[in-house]
Formats: sequence, C-alpha cells, structure tokens
Amino acid sequence: MPIECSVEITKLTTDEFKELDYVVMRHAFDSQNCLGRLADERIYQSDLAHRLSSAGLDVKREIPLRLSHGNFCKVHFLDLVVAEQAVYELKAVKGLTDEHVGQLLTYLYLLDLPRGKLINFRSVAVETRFVNAPLYLADRRAFSVDTSDYCGHADFADLVVGLTRDWGTSLTLALYNEAIVELLGGPEIAEAMVPLERSRFPLGNQRFQMASNDTAFRLTAMNRETSEYQLQLVRLLALSPLRAIHWINVAHHKVTLKTISTTCNPF
Repeated sequence: MPIECSVEITKLTTDEFKELDYVVMRHAFDSQNCLGRLADERIYQSDLAHRLSSAGLDVKREIPLRLSHGNFCKVHFLDLVVAEQAVYELKAVKGLTDEHVGQLLTYLYLLDLPRGKLINFRSVAVETRFVNAPLYLADRRAFSVDTSDYCGHADFADLVVGLTRDWGTSLTLALYNEAIVELLGGPEIAEAMVPLERSRFPLGNQRFQMASNDTAFRLTAMNRETSEYQLQLVRLLALSPLRAIHWINVAHHKVTLKTISTTCNPF
C-alpha cells in the first residue's frame, strides 16, 4: 500500500470536530498556563496527552504515517490523535506559518480526512488554526496528464505520473521532489551544482535536480496562468550549460510535463 497508518481514524463532521476540539482546547490552555511559553514542543505534547488521557479520552502520540512508492519510503509522525477521530499538530514557534499549514494539510490528504488543527504554545496566547482538506483521495487521483510539450525519456514521465497516481495531487512539493530524487538514484546522482554564467562572466554554481546528465527538472504546483514562470525557466536555462529543463506542474486536477529547451527532440 502506498499510504499506511497504524490507526484507523474516523471522519468527523464539522460540528463533531468542534465538539471534541472544545475539550481539547480547554486542556491546551491549561497546559500553557501551567508550563508557560518556553518549553519544547515535545514537553507540551506530553503534557497535553496526559491531561486528555486523565480526562478519559483515548490519546495516541507520534503515530507513524508511512508513504511509499517503488523503493522510496518516508515515515511521518502524527503528533496527537485524539479519540481515533482528530489529528492535532503541536508547535512551539514564534508564529504559525503556511509551511505548518501545508504539513498538516499533507497529513490530512494522506489520511483522507477532512479537517485537523494546529496548536502553537509559544505565542502569548495559545495560537490555533483549523486546517480543512477540500479534496478527498479519489479526487486527488482523478487528474489528467498533459505531455504534449514534453520531449524527454518516457521512463522519467512514467516515474512522475506513477508517483502522482499513487499519492494523488496537492501534497507538498518537497515530498514529490524528495521521492523523485531518490527514485532516480539519490542526491549523488539526481542533484548537481551547475555553473551559471552571463555573457561569459561566471556567476557561480546553482543546485539543480537532474533528470539526466544534461537535463534538470523543476516542480511547481500552479493552478493558474503559468506562462510567466515558463519565461523564468527560459532565462535560467540560458545561463546554464544544460540542454533542457523538464518542468513538472502538479495542479489539483492536471499534471503537466513540459520540456524547456532550444530544440525539442527526444533525448
């Protein structure tokens, strides 16, 4: 199975989640009032889990969420699963960011759950954010593929599309990127520092993910107009000795592979 979790988590309606969350948050506020704002994340996790357990709720910590494709495997850990119904990610940071939201959203998508919550104990008052997952796994796997402007090896396209079919769209780009690099042989093979120059003036080396010795790849997740980004890739390619850049855009309902090159012949 490409996605595995040791706990079967029940989907809750919005009202059901809010009812359970009311109890969880009461204990989260008590935890910060008692421990203050300067403890580590794991300390808050331990304290909140103990408070909820003492209140009669089933609480599981650090639940592994295994994601695999081919010989690639990555394990994430869910901070708290309460009553086998709600996923909470706990933070001890200056403020919640889009990156934190993206992390929890990825977990929700992998678990095929509609909602979860972030709790941050470092802020002056406990900071929270509900995270809603608007797409289910069946929706995220129901995407079209456009390779009309792709001029690379079929094996690379098959790798990208097969990976996305397994996991679905809408996950964090870093996750797809890490998997593709590993499936291509790891960073030693699929990453390189490439020299860039402008009008024969050396600008330095830039890291690229490599589909082959002379061809890089770039991932994006754009659901709107993409022509401006293509122009940026053309400019970047012109500074490099690379033959081409394969641009992979993983939108919600469409995966596009496009080769940016001065010529477009299969290689």
